[in-house]
Amino acid sequence: MTMQTRVFIVHMYGYLGTRLFAKAKEIGMMSEGYVWIMTDGLTTDFLSSPSPSVTDTIQGVLGIKPYVPRTKELENFRVRWKRKFLQDNPNNIDAELSIYGLWAYDATKALARAVEKAGATNFGFQKANVSSSSSTDLATLGVSLNGPNLLQALSNTSFKGLTGDYHFVDGQLQSPAFQIVNVNGNGGREVGLWTPTQGLVKQLEPTNSTSMSGISTAIFPGDATVAPKGWEIPTNEKKLKIGVPVIKDGFVEFVAVTKDPSSNTTKVTGYCIDVFDAVVKALPYALPYEYIPHAMPAGTYDDLAYQVYLKNYDAVVGDVSIVFNRSLYIDYTLPFTESGVSMIVPIADNNSKNAWVFMKPLTWDLWVSSFFFFLFIGFVVWVLEHRINEDFRGSASDQAGTSFWFSFSTMVFAQREKLVSNLARAVVIIWFFVVLVLTQSYTASLTSLLTVQQLQPTVTDVHDLIMKGGYVGYLKGSFVREILLGLGFDESKLMMYNSPEECHELFSKGSGNGGIAAAFDEVPYMKLFLSKYCTKYTMIDPTFKTGGFGFVFPKGSPLVPDISRAILNVTEGDKMKQIEDAWFGKKGSCPDSSTSVSSNILSLKSFWGLFLIAGLAAFLALIIFIAMFVYRERRDLRPSDPAASIWDRTKNFFRIFIQRDSTSQTSRQMELTDRNGISLPSMGVPSPSAFSVHTQFPEDPSSTDYDSSPNRQAPQEAVINIDQLTNQNQERPTALEIDHENN
Repeated sequence: MTMQTRVFIVHMYGYLGTRLFAKAKEIGMMSEGYVWIMTDGLTTDFLSSPSPSVTDTIQGVLGIKPYVPRTKELENFRVRWKRKFLQDNPNNIDAELSIYGLWAYDATKALARAVEKAGATNFGFQKANVSSSSSTDLATLGVSLNGPNLLQALSNTSFKGLTGDYHFVDGQLQSPAFQIVNVNGNGGREVGLWTPTQGLVKQLEPTNSTSMSGISTAIFPGDATVAPKGWEIPTNEKKLKIGVPVIKDGFVEFVAVTKDPSSNTTKVTGYCIDVFDAVVKALPYALPYEYIPHAMPAGTYDDLAYQVYLKNYDAVVGDVSIVFNRSLYIDYTLPFTESGVSMIVPIADNNSKNAWVFMKPLTWDLWVSSFFFFLFIGFVVWVLEHRINEDFRGSASDQAGTSFWFSFSTMVFAQREKLVSNLARAVVIIWFFVVLVLTQSYTASLTSLLTVQQLQPTVTDVHDLIMKGGYVGYLKGSFVREILLGLGFDESKLMMYNSPEECHELFSKGSGNGGIAAAFDEVPYMKLFLSKYCTKYTMIDPTFKTGGFGFVFPKGSPLVPDISRAILNVTEGDKMKQIEDAWFGKKGSCPDSSTSVSSNILSLKSFWGLFLIAGLAAFLALIIFIAMFVYRERRDLRPSDPAASIWDRTKNFFRIFIQRDSTSQTSRQMELTDRNGISLPSMGVPSPSAFSVHTQFPEDPSSTDYDSSPNRQAPQEAVINIDQLTNQNQERPTALEIDHENN
């Protein structure tokens, strides 16, 4: 296949240009699809004095000529020039001055100004010292002694000339603006202007605006208003023959060849076809082509790719994977799909049928940590309460049972024991908050597990699949078979399928009943499969790296780099997303089947901050309690025998530690209750409606009841039950209960 240009730039003398365009029109190269551009010489010659015979052959040609602004000075100069020219040449009627004459006038004016600046002090020349035998006429010319000064003055010369601003930049004359003209009818029509600083514009602006909104539309040869792309297959050769695979049963969303019996025409559709069409449209030149269906009796894509090597096709478009062995005799473009080979496995929801599902909301480390903290909080509460709270006293088994019962009952906030110590209350309040957060989170997670479908893959590891001898599937004719054999699968464990429906049927049978446990294929196929059966299967990592899908061209084809760049242009834009949505459906229409139950499991990482706060509070309370205990019991803790052993000191410490604190208010109330037989509240200050009033008879010696003998009895103490006095539902006591303690 050869390529030829259809954009021509012509730069030659006028008479040769006339002959060239006449021949081009004669052979049909002045028709639609061609672009001709004339440089300033031809444009000036043809359009300065247009001739109908010439302009008829260059219709639609673009021309470039220097832009000369229309000024009052230029018009006055043209009038004076015509008057002088016709006076000197009365027989010559063509008195128009071309752009070259205007440039010459401006150059002469600049040189005259430079001479005035440099001065006319020295017009001498220095002869060159050259031998007469080897010298040329140019070598014998002398060098002006005033040349450097003149050159410096000329470089600094700047003025408003006939052709525009005349000045030098870095020793070079500043490039003027160019006028783009389009030959139509008997003359040229201005399209726009081009300047080095502003680019292509409608008119010159004082700012550096590069807007092309005002550019006039060019009319190209053949009256075409759309600019040809410039490159095309020669008209005397055939279109590109593009081979496409004919697939009877398979993933027809990628390539599908259908035949209309009524019109006997073949239609080629599919994702790969749409991508190739979009890529060709993105090329900077036209590329005619036609699709030719290719039947694959062998069932492999290797044969189809080999047809390009045999020159039966100019290219192959389809779901052809980029693999190494094929690249030895054909060239691939860049991939236009996601690369890789992945595994598809069924998913199942067995959580609701599991008898131990209630254990799943928490990880094992969170279970262990929670149990440990329940025991620890129970122990801390016992330490803080057992010396002053009767609810936490009794035998060792009673104290242990009460403490742990109190701790675990906080899960449902059903504890009945009252706390007396403020330290214990502070610890329990913080622990209540931890338990509240933990139980609420557990309830929410368990509810999700029991009510929301939790899908888990039946197989998670390729190596486990190999060890268990499970059957796996692959697409017929795919190179994935070699990958599976390389992984270690037994050939007898490999099963082929031709379509997504057949693959689903194999999954339904199961690995032990003539079916498969997993399927391996390229990621595009797997995603298409999941779009149909998203609620039954999921894609499992890892993904084995491959090249993806690419277009096939002959080795060394000049189209490969251009097609690859066009692929990048299409894939980076919105066009590729539109094609994917059209064939595979929009993303998000199917729920994510890969969601695992692990997303609902609560781990220690989410609660270690709460446990840290509760643990620090408990440790701080223990430290405060131990410090207060040691300080209060410092006398009893000091051993009577200074030589006592550590073991004796330890036993003495724990003996005092497990005793009731006789100095506490609660202990005194309990002792009083035990002595008088009156039930008092077990915590806090006694109720004002239930206490004993102790009174003594007055020791007034004047009283008639006063016994002044030495053998008189001690004053009698009267115990009055106030509850009986204040209870309206009971009869008032008829007498005071008197307890003679001295009897």
